[in-house]
Amino acid sequence: MNDVETAARRFVADVWNARREESVYELVADGCPGLGGTGPAAALAWHRDRRAAFPDLRYKIVDVVASDARVAVHWRAAGTQAGAFGPVPATGQVVSFSGATFLRFDPAGRIVDVWHCTELFQLLQQLGVEVLPPVTGAGA
Repeated sequence: MNDVETAARRFVADVWNARREESVYELVADGCPGLGGTGPAAALAWHRDRRAAFPDLRYKIVDVVASDARVAVHWRAAGTQAGAFGPVPATGQVVSFSGATFLRFDPAGRIVDVWHCTELFQLLQQLGVEVLPPVTGAGA
């Protein structure tokens, strides 16, 4: 396991699962994009937003691929929706969904870029949201 893989695993363990907010200041660089800004505070804002909707949300790492300064983390998550998730009010529904997070690290081993791909439709369907394709063509 290389240093960036260790840091990525720590990010999931400390920040996502254990809610050790102080760890984000060690792991995330000032210029890293987040919710409404950049840096550790913006990264925390994103995680706090998820925790407000799913207070018991837990992530399990399925697989990790690391090369040089980049890490891809395939994960599964599960939790109970106890707060609003975007426009969806609290349902009390337990959900389980998958995703992948791609991280890029600077030479100091801090995250400088993060990109998530989440099975959002799967999550929304479990919350009871009807997801319809857009109407196109002559009937639109």
